[in-house]
Amino acid sequence: MPTESKASNPREPLTISEQGSFFVGGRIIKAAGSYDPSRFFLPFSSEGQTYAIEHLYAQYQIPPKARQLPIVMVHGGGQTGKSWETTPDGREGFQTIFVRRRFAVYVIDFPGRGRAGIPSFSGPLGNLAGTQVIPAVTVHFGHELSFLAGRLGPKPFEFYPQTQFPKEALGEFLRQSVAGIADDAGVISDAIAALFDRIGPAILVTHSQGGLMGWLAAAKSANVKAIVAYEPFVSCFSEDELPDLPPLSDGSRAPSAEAVSAKEFASIAKIPIQIVWGDNIPKDPHPVVATDVWRLCKMASREFVDRVNRHGGDASILDLPSVGIRGNTHFPFSDLNSLNIADLMSDFLHGKGVD
Repeated sequence: MPTESKASNPREPLTISEQGSFFVGGRIIKAAGSYDPSRFFLPFSSEGQTYAIEHLYAQYQIPPKARQLPIVMVHGGGQTGKSWETTPDGREGFQTIFVRRRFAVYVIDFPGRGRAGIPSFSGPLGNLAGTQVIPAVTVHFGHELSFLAGRLGPKPFEFYPQTQFPKEALGEFLRQSVAGIADDAGVISDAIAALFDRIGPAILVTHSQGGLMGWLAAAKSANVKAIVAYEPFVSCFSEDELPDLPPLSDGSRAPSAEAVSAKEFASIAKIPIQIVWGDNIPKDPHPVVATDVWRLCKMASREFVDRVNRHGGDASILDLPSVGIRGNTHFPFSDLNSLNIADLMSDFLHGKGVD
């Protein structure tokens, strides 16, 4: 474990040679009917209008003398690229930390999420007709569920002792949560693969729900050269090697394992992979299902690593409590020790020769 941070003094000016943003991926569709230019919006009609959908939004910063491989940062469920920006309590996030470490950094918003915009989703708009433009929200975490699923504490608004979460910034953190709109893993991973097609070889860093999108994108694009996955909600398995996972404490099944073809799994297994897990994940069934789900997700990731390595791959799990780093939440890159977490990622990338 590094004894001191590799980050520059955050008070030093941040030097970048280029920054910007763009949209990539997706498709163009047209609503049924004929467009009537005499109508505006009372009542609104989408008839005959053309829409761009299923693209993602990417913002980037490129430092002088950037390293060869950029980093693409993919957020998780109910979140946007804000996850990687300034931490809730105002410290530099991974985006800036790794720009200071001379990586070009691309931070994305999923299709249908954040700045990717609406309508930018699969689902109802795919068969657009009449006035149907915005689909129903599929999931939106309230403050209580965000607190529990983020493993900030054992019950709403009661923090774990010695948590690494910046407690005074809870309100700011909760404001990061956004609604998920008709999320489609195939659509989202297609858009991420399109980003890699545009920028070329790069490192992929994912979080939570974004873990599945990252595995699928790696199966679709040979430009994904390494993956660091923070607490992936879903792990991928060859369809003939799906693990037999136990149920959650309420008897339901966690969607922790996704089947892909043997060819797709082989593509994923070609690259160095590190999966990072934080603290307060139960080892035994837990009555709070929002907490218990991480037991199954972590279990699935261990099965995933085992299968990747059995297929000749290079995958590992970094269990933070096991190396003496305690108190981290589901958002270790936002926790008070985020610089130490970043150092561990730097060490992994250096050890694999992709930095």
